Amino acid sequence: MQYDVTHYTKYDYSESVVVAHHVARLKPRDLPFQECVNHELAIAPAPAVTSTHEDYFGNLVTIVAVQGAHTSLAIRATSTVTVKTPQLPEPGDTSPWEAAADRDSLPLNVVEFVFDSTSSRSQFIVEDYARASFPPGRPLLEGVLELTGRIHDEFTFDPKATTVATPLTEVFASRRGVCQDFARLEIACLRSLGIPARYVSGYMETVPPPGTPRLVGADVSHAWLSVFCPSIGWIAVDPTNNLLPTDRHITVAWGRDYNDVSPIRGVILGGGAHDLRVQVDVVRLD
Repeated sequence: MQYDVTHYTKYDYSESVVVAHHVARLKPRDLPFQECVNHELAIAPAPAVTSTHEDYFGNLVTIVAVQGAHTSLAIRATSTVTVKTPQLPEPGDTSPWEAAADRDSLPLNVVEFVFDSTSSRSQFIVEDYARASFPPGRPLLEGVLELTGRIHDEFTFDPKATTVATPLTEVFASRRGVCQDFARLEIACLRSLGIPARYVSGYMETVPPPGTPRLVGADVSHAWLSVFCPSIGWIAVDPTNNLLPTDRHITVAWGRDYNDVSPIRGVILGGGAHDLRVQVDVVRLD
């Protein structure tokens, strides 16, 4: 599938901002099953300084410095992306989950995804919950899919229940949250057993009900995770939708948790109160 993706962010400030420095991770990654054909970033007011580099995890980072008084800041990222469904083995043919938890046999750049991170902390609270899906010797992907299904069935999607700052302990206790909460919950579950897992941000094509027109700007950023399977590599899984991502998922960035991949973050001098508006469009071209 090929998509045009537009991610529009606008800040309106109650007072003038004198200077603003922002970091954006908005370019979809190039992967064996995904190609970013084109990517453009439009910023108003025009920044005095713009630079790009790859971060530690290989995500493209754009650094923007806007100098001079302004009362609004708009950032529009447009990308054309081609995506294919990854080819995966049958769940029962994957290695026993204990092999993924054997740190001595894993590469160092994989082992780092075993340890606690800021927003996926509280592994000790979810270990018993996770272990129910991983009896001794069970194939890794079988256990992951069962855990994914349990989170999907036992937790309620509620966009008003949490924010980006809500502790995982609160999400686990209330059994409510959104995609980023379910992703970091499953990450914490897997890490509690020593299984490497990483946080993935991106987009998912949404399809309106039959006879209902597609609403411009109604799409949103999405979050899921990937788990490391020995002899295969990283396998993505989406607990919000209880599925393995297909050619409808567009990968933008990955890291230890949300703090490593947030689409836009920064610091400003001045501004007073501010209002944030975000619109995302994922349009299929095929």
